[in-house]
Amino acid sequence: MTRAHPTAKPKKPRTAPKAVAADGAERQIKIGEAARLIGVESYVLRFWETQFPFLRPRHSRSKHRYYDEKSLDSLRLVRRLLHSEGYTIAGAKKHIRESGLDRLREANDDSKAVAAPEHDRPKDHRESAPAPSRSQLSRSTQNQLMAIRDELKSLHKLLTG
Repeated sequence: MTRAHPTAKPKKPRTAPKAVAADGAERQIKIGEAARLIGVESYVLRFWETQFPFLRPRHSRSKHRYYDEKSLDSLRLVRRLLHSEGYTIAGAKKHIRESGLDRLREANDDSKAVAAPEHDRPKDHRESAPAPSRSQLSRSTQNQLMAIRDELKSLHKLLTG
């Protein structure tokens, strides 16, 4: 028969942070819910943490990640740069470094307030807004479009002989 060590301290029960603290502090969101809100998988958020030093969520004693609203804004910014504007990770880092994280976060908040969330936008492409002008596209997107155009031209040549 084994006995507990008489000087052992009783373990404290694990508790998750409350949605809103008694003093009105910001809500803390677990990684799964944060990933769902951002529109990516949880492993993507973990990877982004390794690539972008400003993405540092709070960790509980049990190593669970908790994101506040400022962290969610940063994640939305990274998602927009990588998924919508077509930046590479290196390009996004450079853009953030040159433009400033706070300035880009504010611009992201402004566009979020004006534009409807992606899941609320019409799926029918005929109803979508006209394509942006070349000056409105990021350099990465412009390069991708030029490569696609060149490939289409070469395919057209092959088909027309």
